[in-house]
Amino acid sequence: MHVLATPIAYLKGVGPKRAEVLEKDLDIRTYENLLHYYPFRYVDKSQFYKVSEIHSDLPYIQIVGKIVRMKEVSAKRSKRLVAYLQDKTGLLELVWFKGTKWVKNSIKPNTQYVVFGKPNLFNGKINIVHPEIESVEEYKKGKSSKMQPMYPSSEKLSNKGLNNKAIGKLTQALLPQLKNQIRETLSADLLQKLNLPSREDALFNIHFPKNTQDLQRAQYRLKFEELFFIQLQLIQMKQVRQQKMKGHNFSTIGEHFNQFFNKHLPFELTNAQKRVLKEIRRDCGGQHQMNRLLQGDVGSGKTLVALMSVLIAIDNGFQACLMAPTEILANQHFETINDFLIDLPIKVGLLTGSKKAAERKILHQELENGEIHLLIGTHALLEDKVKYKNLGIVIIDEQHRFGVAQRAKMWKKNTQPPHILVMTATPIPRTLAMTLYGDLDVSVIDELPPGRKEIKTVWKSDSNRLRVFGFIHKEIRKGRQAYIVYPLIQESEKLDYKDLMDGYESVRRAFPEQQISIVHGQMKAEDKDFEMTRFVKGETQIMVATTVIEVGVNVPNASIMLIESAERFGLSQLHQLRGRVGRGAEQSYCILMSRNKLSEDAQKRLKTMVRTSDGFEIAEEDLKLRGPGDLMGTQQSGVLDLKLADLVKDNAILQYARQMAIETLKEDPALSLSKNKNIASAFQEHMRNRWQWSRIS
Repeated sequence: MHVLATPIAYLKGVGPKRAEVLEKDLDIRTYENLLHYYPFRYVDKSQFYKVSEIHSDLPYIQIVGKIVRMKEVSAKRSKRLVAYLQDKTGLLELVWFKGTKWVKNSIKPNTQYVVFGKPNLFNGKINIVHPEIESVEEYKKGKSSKMQPMYPSSEKLSNKGLNNKAIGKLTQALLPQLKNQIRETLSADLLQKLNLPSREDALFNIHFPKNTQDLQRAQYRLKFEELFFIQLQLIQMKQVRQQKMKGHNFSTIGEHFNQFFNKHLPFELTNAQKRVLKEIRRDCGGQHQMNRLLQGDVGSGKTLVALMSVLIAIDNGFQACLMAPTEILANQHFETINDFLIDLPIKVGLLTGSKKAAERKILHQELENGEIHLLIGTHALLEDKVKYKNLGIVIIDEQHRFGVAQRAKMWKKNTQPPHILVMTATPIPRTLAMTLYGDLDVSVIDELPPGRKEIKTVWKSDSNRLRVFGFIHKEIRKGRQAYIVYPLIQESEKLDYKDLMDGYESVRRAFPEQQISIVHGQMKAEDKDFEMTRFVKGETQIMVATTVIEVGVNVPNASIMLIESAERFGLSQLHQLRGRVGRGAEQSYCILMSRNKLSEDAQKRLKTMVRTSDGFEIAEEDLKLRGPGDLMGTQQSGVLDLKLADLVKDNAILQYARQMAIETLKEDPALSLSKNKNIASAFQEHMRNRWQWSRIS
């Protein structure tokens, strides 16, 4: 067994009880796990402050002085120990609420101590709560590095003797045992070209750097490595697909496409739509299977581009299918596309869960004998009974709603895999697209069709509620409809349900003469569909809902989106909700309602929404504010298991890592050259440990 695989219980200072805590709370099971438990920041302990220089805005500081006296203070429910540290410039209070007996017994009066902690202001006085404290002698003995690591810990861990300092001591005990035991993962060429330290040096210096320069070099090396292997995986997948996956050749642009383009196009294509169509035509007219992600804001005309791609497939003798995440969205696509194709000899089928058995039987026959040119539906399209005569292209709408196994089933519908076009209205920042979808070609529609009016967005606090409701009354009198959306946070479903029902009651009281629909996640699917359909038909004027209406509902007559407790939503979600309105010819409005007092982040989010309607700018801002883990559920994608790298801050390293991965695979596609043996071995390990996600997306 390699030393890195040694169970953590065998490390000096751990033992079975601590091992259990480390395993349960931090997922540290082996020496290797502890080695990769990185500090989250570092404190420069070469600098000392005087008491007179301390103020509460300072981060962690270090000070030296004598403890001149101590006292115990009893309050109603707790006791605290206060010690007074004195230097030439003044007196500083040190406070302990826990472990007071041990502290009292271990501190000797009139002895010089080095104290380390965060200064706070309490009742007009500066103090340090639960400082680290050691005698000057101990400090001189133990100090090997000016840069002291700070490890993530918690109160629960601290209570079990595993605070920041204890984790640091365990790491200090571990490193000498790993000397010459850490395998290199990069080639000598790369190390030399990028002037990187060895992997062993980087891992030692990430924990106990001697200075800032060593730390920065270690961080750069480890971030580069993380991003390099992800990019290597994505680029290799793309290469394999291009070399081995032969695609159907859509060589002709025929009658269906030309007739539609010349006589049925509802409006002139934007330049962005034309550009994307060219990219799709180039992909489908070559030798390879298309695997393209189409990004475009709500209302940018993705469906029209998808339909024109379908017409190219039909002109070449192939069938197509369009898969949507919900029945409502599938119905909507069916109606929209049939309206586009009026008077054209193209048969469109619809397959959803509610289709009756007799209708299904006919549909299956028509699909197999090629009568149906385009099949639209939900994941019912994936059932084994659904067989095509000649499936040429698959369009997947809002793909992150579909599981990997489901998507992979689409490949088995044909002897040769169909072309894949994945559509999303969730704008994905370029940095994230490059990492999540690095194996896909990405197309972007970044223009809205002419005649679309921009949605007016305003931010109002609760104190303006009556005026907001008055404005909604006015719009409804003009014949418009309104959404009122409440947040839903999974962990507190009961509380959220109560908020929604309270909100529903207050809306009913405020709009007694209006018909109101209500939709939430705890309803049965058929009840949800019934309420949605009433709103779509205009039988109800107000839709009170949770975020279940986020994707795809198209009600051109709805001109108001009121988002309650808007501060509880992420930016991308707010942007998606705003996109539910502005689909008709009338001016539309998005009203963000919030509490009066908000955190800085919440204010930034709401100000961004008011300032811009550019989905990509919003997605970039969201990435900065929230980090990549929350966007589109990317943590579930198996890609972003990043320990050090940050896709926003380390964008330059990401671009460089991608470039190096491209160059490496260009020269050595199979990683079989002896100079790349380290990379090949580490890459195999990387692929073993990483969840295999679908080659479709």
